[in-house]
Amino acid sequence: MAKEMNNRQAYFNYYIEDKYVAGVVLLGTEVKSVRDGKVSFNDAFCMFEGNELWVRGLYIAEYSHGTMNNHIAVHDRKLLLTKKELSKLQTKLKDKGFTIVPLKVFLNEKNLVKVEIGLAKGKKTHDKRETIKQRDTEKEIKRFLAK
Repeated sequence: MAKEMNNRQAYFNYYIEDKYVAGVVLLGTEVKSVRDGKVSFNDAFCMFEGNELWVRGLYIAEYSHGTMNNHIAVHDRKLLLTKKELSKLQTKLKDKGFTIVPLKVFLNEKNLVKVEIGLAKGKKTHDKRETIKQRDTEKEIKRFLAK
């Protein structure tokens, strides 16, 4: 079984306020590529069109054994959430500085592809520097304790 694919860049660039797990509408060859772990989050984000939530810019590589019916690698994919969750996200997005980013793509216990999305607020440059300092000090401590 494939491991989950995480969006490490999102945790560096944003403060994650809230997390949701959403289903995603995929084609058959897309599911096979996700199982192979061929997913990239570069420039991926979520947006509302009407009352539906879509993920844009999520790269799922073409399936290697696909035929002429293979999928397009980057296209908009619909996310499946309850109406209550969608309305809560829409009201939060109206607040200044909030965005929705995909955090993780994984297979659940029923082998369905799920996307964990996060309601995020952007970090300033000095906050990013602080994150780097924290990470470096944690590495130093681990290295010192390993000796």
